[in-house]
Amino acid sequence: MLRTIKRILLFIALLAALALGVHLYAGWRVRTALIGAGMSDRVATCMSKRLVKRLGLLQLIKLQNLEGDKKTLGAWVRAVKSVNDSEVVLVAASSAALCKTGLAR
Repeated sequence: MLRTIKRILLFIALLAALALGVHLYAGWRVRTALIGAGMSDRVATCMSKRLVKRLGLLQLIKLQNLEGDKKTLGAWVRAVKSVNDSEVVLVAASSAALCKTGLAR
């Protein structure tokens, strides 16, 4: 009985570690992509935190597939509209505005 409880707890701990790892990796990928698109480090860090917190993994993958040069926040938001997911557009646009103005960190 004790052995079974230990295995269950170990399994739960592994799932928690995996979930945390995926979350951290997604945040790093989003931040790196935003910096690569020409955004400042401060804005990219702020936006990546907000995007990863508010969007699901499949929605983040849609953002990853965006193509083209997006040197300004306006160009990036216009590119996000091509994803055809209203939640992604709303979160991306609000994050861009709040992070650029410094109202969000």
